[in-house]
Formats: sequence, C-alpha cells, structure tokens
Amino acid sequence: MLDREPDTVAARPGLLLIADKGFASKEFEADLGLRGAEVLRPSFTWEKRRKGESQLKSVRQLTELVNDTLKGQLDLEQHGGRTFEGVAVRVAQRILAMVVAIWHNHKNGAPTMRSLIPYDH
Repeated sequence: MLDREPDTVAARPGLLLIADKGFASKEFEADLGLRGAEVLRPSFTWEKRRKGESQLKSVRQLTELVNDTLKGQLDLEQHGGRTFEGVAVRVAQRILAMVVAIWHNHKNGAPTMRSLIPYDH
C-alpha cells in the first residue's frame, strides 16, 4: 500500500500506523522507519512490551464500539444499496441520523446519549 501511495507517509512526517500482530516483521518496521513512519502493535509473549502498547486497548475498544454501533443500531450490514453511490448515501444518512439523535438527547438531558430507541417507530 505504501509503495503504491508513497505520498501517504511523505506528507505526514512521524506517521504512526496502528496494526495487529500480523504486521510483526523486523523488515516491515525497518522499511517504515526509512519512510519516516512507525508501527504500533501488540507485543508477542516472548517480546518485551513495546512503546505505546498500553494505549492499544483503548483504541481497540473505541474501534469495536464504532463498528458495533454501525452494524447494530444503524443496521449497516442490511443497507440495501446497489451501487457505490447508493451505499454511500445510505451510510451517510444513518450516520447523520445518529449524530442528530445524540445532539437531541444531549440537549434534552437524556440519560443515554447514543440510544435511537425513542425514535424507532
């Protein structure tokens, strides 16, 4: 990917790539270092803990939370779009609906900000 789009790293000095253990390779990390980027991934049991590894748990939790919301509450796996444009519009509509619900719940002091249940008719 970085060979195909070299400006991705060049335009962002100090870029930090977050990856899983599948990207564990000294050659890969050395190549990233030559490009001016760094990889953050969990360490294997035989490795010493890597710099910044303690932050991965919160990033992963946030990613899982967003994925669960998009798939569960917004039902994005059943979007019904038949073209790229149709899918993009349906995804945007659902994300906008969630943002409006969060804003409305916040303004009204609702106990749960991300709930769409009151609007599900």
